[in-house]
Amino acid sequence: MVFISNAYAQAAGAASPESSLMSFLPIILMFVVLYFVMIRPQMKRQKEQKSMLDALAKGDEVITAGGIAGKVTKVSDAFVSVEVSNGVDIQIQKSAVTTLLPKGTLK
Repeated sequence: MVFISNAYAQAAGAASPESSLMSFLPIILMFVVLYFVMIRPQMKRQKEQKSMLDALAKGDEVITAGGIAGKVTKVSDAFVSVEVSNGVDIQIQKSAVTTLLPKGTLK
């Protein structure tokens, strides 16, 4: 009594260029979808963030990554001075500024 019968491999035909392209098509399609869903929007957000940081000026109202809201009093290449209360200035890295608020938001 034999439970396992002999298995014979079928002779594989010569791989045609069309079949090899069709086997890579799902992978190529995944990378295209990944680019449009994840990579492209992230690059767009980074470009907007950079242009916002470059446009920072004295008097702008901002929110930092830590959630601190204040008015910009001084801008340098790497740091920004933010007034969080009357007479209280803090110095933060420019990259920590996440949001530029409309004028007059903070009173």
